[in-house]
Amino acid sequence: MKITGKLAKVLDRQTGISKAGKEWQKQSFVLDTGSDFNNEICIDTFGDKIELIQNLKIGANIEVKLNVSSKEFKGRYYHNISAWEINLIDGVADHTVESDEMPF
Repeated sequence: MKITGKLAKVLDRQTGISKAGKEWQKQSFVLDTGSDFNNEICIDTFGDKIELIQNLKIGANIEVKLNVSSKEFKGRYYHNISAWEINLIDGVADHTVESDEMPF
């Protein structure tokens, strides 16, 4: 899935150790899509993908390629939105969601 918008916030990096004993890190950022409703989306980056947002300035127009997934735990579903590619866009871009499938 692909979405474009302006980088609104970069949240603090989080780190930890998995059950398998491996270190992990993630950093989230907020994308403002410019939509009339629910215009902000919090997106996660993990591991080496964190570097994708390090040199971007707040307000930058970006295109984000991401995966959306859900996992069930004790009868409740939890959602993940994870970026796997981020590209800087020159100028003002239309704020769109593109996918071969329905996004939700």
